[in-house]
Amino acid sequence: MARETNPAGSTNSFRGDVLRVLGVLKVATADQIQRIGAPHLNHRHTEKKTPSERKQARTASHTGALSDLRKHHLAENGGSTTTGETLRNLTPKGLEAASVELRRPAGEMGSTARGAGSSGASHPMAVNETVIALLRPKPDLDRMATDPPEVRAAAQAVIDTPPGIDTIGSYWTEVPLPATGTWSTPGRGGAQADAVLTAPQDGAPLLFIEVDNCHETAEELAAKLEKYARFFRRTVKDTDGRERPMWRTRWMASEDRYGETVHPPVLLVFNKLGERNPNRTIPRLQELTRHLWQGEWQREGYHLYDGKVPIVVVGLRNLRAHGPTGSVFFRFGRDRPQPLLEAIGNPRRDAADAREAEEGRVQQEEYRAQVRKAAQEQAAKKAVEATREAAQREARRPVCAGCGSRFTDARWEAAEETDWGRPVDTHPTLCDTCKHHALAAVGQPADAHRSHGLDHQAQGERDFWRYPNRPVCAECRTPFTDERWKAVNRTGWGPVRMERRPTLCGDCDQQYVTDIQQAGPGTTHQEPEQDQEQTLPEQKAGGTWLSRFRR
Repeated sequence: MARETNPAGSTNSFRGDVLRVLGVLKVATADQIQRIGAPHLNHRHTEKKTPSERKQARTASHTGALSDLRKHHLAENGGSTTTGETLRNLTPKGLEAASVELRRPAGEMGSTARGAGSSGASHPMAVNETVIALLRPKPDLDRMATDPPEVRAAAQAVIDTPPGIDTIGSYWTEVPLPATGTWSTPGRGGAQADAVLTAPQDGAPLLFIEVDNCHETAEELAAKLEKYARFFRRTVKDTDGRERPMWRTRWMASEDRYGETVHPPVLLVFNKLGERNPNRTIPRLQELTRHLWQGEWQREGYHLYDGKVPIVVVGLRNLRAHGPTGSVFFRFGRDRPQPLLEAIGNPRRDAADAREAEEGRVQQEEYRAQVRKAAQEQAAKKAVEATREAAQREARRPVCAGCGSRFTDARWEAAEETDWGRPVDTHPTLCDTCKHHALAAVGQPADAHRSHGLDHQAQGERDFWRYPNRPVCAECRTPFTDERWKAVNRTGWGPVRMERRPTLCGDCDQQYVTDIQQAGPGTTHQEPEQDQEQTLPEQKAGGTWLSRFRR
């Protein structure tokens, strides 16, 4: 059944290679498709005698996939190159299938490139070779498990070479850059990028590529770069209603942290086919486009490129030999070639920013060290002060006059407690033990003479009492018991009546009543009624209207 569907016997893997490569490049040969989609095949078929036989063998799988896709009307032949190789391109139906493979919107797939091979397609072939040189496809050793050791060793040698930039899915070709009109229907005055690379994970957020076969003059190339700059300056209203550069509505690129309007770089790749000499064209082009790329020198040792277009040039031969990591890329305004990522970037500014960040980090560390030192000194100072205050306090701590031991904190507080300048404690010069012995010697319970400062449990209950300190009987000078103290401390609020003789202890109060009763049968003692209401005088008739409320 599979043979009936795909008579050439192609697999899904090879058909997927064809769709992905032609979906990006639009037109390519089977050799280019194989070098991008299955580079491990480059190391096989070494037993073939001629290069043409080896090429035919290694491209046989993708040739079969192209044949099956052509049967399903997804691909078609599009002429031939100047060397006689057959060109392949996708049909509109094939572009839809490629959009699924590449996970791109169908509207961004571009045209089918029909008729590109009518004149040999020298320019599309140069663009394809530029993309392959930037990709530098690496063979997959997992797909070479059964190959001889020498084949795997050759593949490993390729793997060990400097890498390229991402995969075929990060490239676009024949991308319109409308200075007027829209993406789908660009107007006049715009340009068309031969290729666009977006690989932020590899350090190339956005790169426009222009390939020249040395047929154009410096003036023609300068006019094309002017169109690039015009497109970069164009702004449109974004979905949030704000004006943004048009290219930012399609491609993602980080904003400059210092507020510069940074335009994407343009890479010019010269392929020596025409009569023009790149060594003469490049200096002339550099002068014609100086206003587009020249930055402003800063005393910190770098240039600012606000509103400028970085222009980088390289030869296709050097690009093939060294790849994007080779120091073969010359940026206008610089005096030496650099690797691609350095050429499109601003390494001097990056170094200055790194120095500034390091200086800031050092200053921050120094400040934190100063703060820590100040905190330690303050803590040490507080510790010394606390030690000195503790020593001074210990020096002031009273000593018991009886046993010579120092007072505890609770005893010290109780001994110092006073009631309106008069000491409350009965033995302020004795510790608790000596005070207990002294009270026991005179026959008084120790609990009856506890100072107010030691009675912490009842402190909350006495906050609003009339006598916050234990009263002393006015007659016998004996301190009140707890029961008598609570009785005389009642404030009289509410229905509770106050004690009639609050200045006497319980014994003296009872003795007072007994003395009154024994004074004689005819002697009476009238106690004043404290809660008796006074009778208000009767209001006269004719008074104010408030009088009715006073009755």
